[in-house]
Amino acid sequence: MSVDRDQVLRAAAALLSRKATATMDEVARAAGIGRATLHRHFAGRDALVRALEDLGIRTFEAALDAARLDEGTAEAALRRLVAESEGVAGLLSFLVSENQLFEGEVNEGWARLDARVSALFRRGQERGEFRFDLTPAWLTEAFYSLVGACAWAVQDGRVAGKDFQYMVVELLLGGARRSVER
Repeated sequence: MSVDRDQVLRAAAALLSRKATATMDEVARAAGIGRATLHRHFAGRDALVRALEDLGIRTFEAALDAARLDEGTAEAALRRLVAESEGVAGLLSFLVSENQLFEGEVNEGWARLDARVSALFRRGQERGEFRFDLTPAWLTEAFYSLVGACAWAVQDGRVAGKDFQYMVVELLLGGARRSVER
């Protein structure tokens, strides 16, 4: 039987984002494979997390590229980014929280992607679309948090999948958009 490595990683991310202490046995079960098969692909938890990080960088970079962040208004670009992030939301939320395991290590790939999201918020601030009293770094963290929280809510059945984009965009823009009376 051929194992789809990316599918195994996505199943692992879905489980680990909800249960950070899951064992490799639990990860294997969630992926629908045996523990021995999992260990043939990933020697241990650290190797699994590193592979998840690599997949996360590749998939989120593709989402950023597809969102065309430099085109149109910052608000329109943010809407496209949320839409493109929906398919990688579970992986992204796992990696944002799991990244804290590697204290002191800054992955160049993640730093590059983080800078791209922050640049979108900065552009929106410079053009007067977004509030300037909130830093681009904070707006970036809020973006990651809302995407992750909504992915969990959809996974748990508390939010309809069709509402993902609307809920994330409206809550984020409701807090980020610069109001006229300010």
